[in-house]
Amino acid sequence: MGDCRAILRSWWRDPAHYRWFVRTLESHSGLRLIKAIIGAGSALMLVISILIWMSPAGPSGTVGRTIFTAAGATAAVWTIRWWLFPWPSAITSLAMLTSADLAITASCLVDSDRMYGALSAMLLVVTGAYITFFHSPKALAAHAGWSLLTVSVLAVLLVADAESNDLALAGAIVLIMVAAIVVVLPALQFCYWVLRIDVLSDPLTMLLNRRGLDYYLHRSRYQRQLCVITLDLDRFKAVNDSFGHPIGDEVLVSTAEGLRAVVDPDAVVARTGGEEFAVVDHLDRAAALSLGERLRRAVAETPRVPVTASVGVAVCDGGADPGRPQLLLRCADAAMYQAKRLGGNTVVLAEDPGQPVIQLAERTREVVRRTT
Repeated sequence: MGDCRAILRSWWRDPAHYRWFVRTLESHSGLRLIKAIIGAGSALMLVISILIWMSPAGPSGTVGRTIFTAAGATAAVWTIRWWLFPWPSAITSLAMLTSADLAITASCLVDSDRMYGALSAMLLVVTGAYITFFHSPKALAAHAGWSLLTVSVLAVLLVADAESNDLALAGAIVLIMVAAIVVVLPALQFCYWVLRIDVLSDPLTMLLNRRGLDYYLHRSRYQRQLCVITLDLDRFKAVNDSFGHPIGDEVLVSTAEGLRAVVDPDAVVARTGGEEFAVVDHLDRAAALSLGERLRRAVAETPRVPVTASVGVAVCDGGADPGRPQLLLRCADAAMYQAKRLGGNTVVLAEDPGQPVIQLAERTREVVRRTT
């Protein structure tokens, strides 16, 4: 039960991988197709609005027709936006969803036929499906709350209507919306989240894999203070050759557990290759170097088989260059290979990506060297 609550908390706190999902669709040549489908859905809503406008079940009176016209115009703008313009940013996407939800609710409230108005609220499932895949659980929860409020108001109007006055039917409509918005869509989003986390994770150590690291580096590109630490186990091939791959896997798992135990809970830890690891955190130079040394010791204390690690540290205390995290990763890799050339079991700090100053913490002594 505790594990279940922990998983649900992780899902609830997930910030949504909007840009990652968009880039994934684009890399598989699916972004244009999804844009076309969403635009087609918007066009269908526009056609529905026109048909209901022409029907006796549609809006009556100047206010009702004005609101319905605005809702139809929103659907038309959505159609043009999705078909003719680039994919929106996360903030623009949420703003568009908000306008769509408001338009759907408003058009349902002004329908002359209360029965049709209540059933039309099911269009909120369509916008909810988009949120399920592209936005966070919190965004889906906000949409679910709005949808339930909408259908509850429509149910009250349905009961109060002299012609309908059907309490049982109103209750059934509310429960249909509950089943779709509160049960089905969150369950679908949770399953999608589990699959997404699995794609971004290393199956052996349960750390992030290289794809997961790239995603979190992309998210960190506007953090002013950022450090990247890379580690490579020294002469790990000899471990596999001497003890076999099952023991080598145990060493990798123990190393991953040791690294996680050393870093802060908010730090990102990844296995980027066979025996290569990376840590991303928001630390200054002194703290990053201290963490690099603690990581080196944690690897050296790995049980089962004695191993050591070459550690490279790169730090940036300012700037908002989108390419900065990847630059730091390359600098940390270069520093790590320098540590390996120095014999391993060493921490190398590249203080400045342009003119690196290398600081070594080697077993029981520290040496400062300047490189060109």
